[in-house]
Amino acid sequence: MTLEILTPEKKLFTGEATLVQLPGVDGLFEILDKHAPLISALGKGTVKVNGKDGVKNFSINGGFVECLNNKVIVCAEGGVVA
Repeated sequence: MTLEILTPEKKLFTGEATLVQLPGVDGLFEILDKHAPLISALGKGTVKVNGKDGVKNFSINGGFVECLNNKVIVCAEGGVVA
């Protein structure tokens, strides 16, 4: 699946991922390849991305995620590479 992690200041990540673990408001959840459509609020925590190049982590202070047609877009507040 295609993943983009965006903040108001910059694009943190663009690429292919096999798994994305996100800090939901009520706890962690994961999005896998071909996931059903989804929109969810995010809390403060770490976004974990599994891809061809290994695991990458990004710290965020909240935001939203949309999953549609095998594309995941994370709109995050205050994101940094962890």
